[in-house]
Amino acid sequence: MRVRIVDDDDRVLPAGAMGEIVARGDLVMRGYWNNPEATAATLRNGWLHTGDIGYLDDDGYLFITDRKKDMIISGGSNIYPREVEEVICRHPAVYEVAVIGVPDPKWGETVKALVVARPGTSLTEAEIVEHCRTHLASYKKPQSVELLHALPKNAYGKILKRELRERYWTGRSRQI
Repeated sequence: MRVRIVDDDDRVLPAGAMGEIVARGDLVMRGYWNNPEATAATLRNGWLHTGDIGYLDDDGYLFITDRKKDMIISGGSNIYPREVEEVICRHPAVYEVAVIGVPDPKWGETVKALVVARPGTSLTEAEIVEHCRTHLASYKKPQSVELLHALPKNAYGKILKRELRERYWTGRSRQI
């Protein structure tokens, strides 16, 4: 197998630069069954576009950092939700969190954190924003925080971000 990290124009990125993970080799699928559109979108120029974001270090080790479809583009800056989620999870009163992009007329998208507090603790939106302000670049911190009792999950316990984004993007010409 060969693995590369590429930008949105399929240009190979140097070690340490984050981009989409692509793979090529005998084990890569030939395409989706009876779905030429999905095949064309995923298999380009002989490379399988995984939809995962990551980087290769100087020794060639692969690090997967996020999903491309989850990336938030705010004012032209790429914000990786997992990075924001990891910071928020370090707050002692946070049980779990999901970070999504929501529509914004000025920036295109802004960062929204959906947070579940640990049982028996109190937590405010302002505390989350302040916690992020001290640990993240300003443009990455949530512009809004919503405290929830639970996050929607599938049968395997994975948070359903698509479901969380849906209520903000429904009826918009651009869907995320």
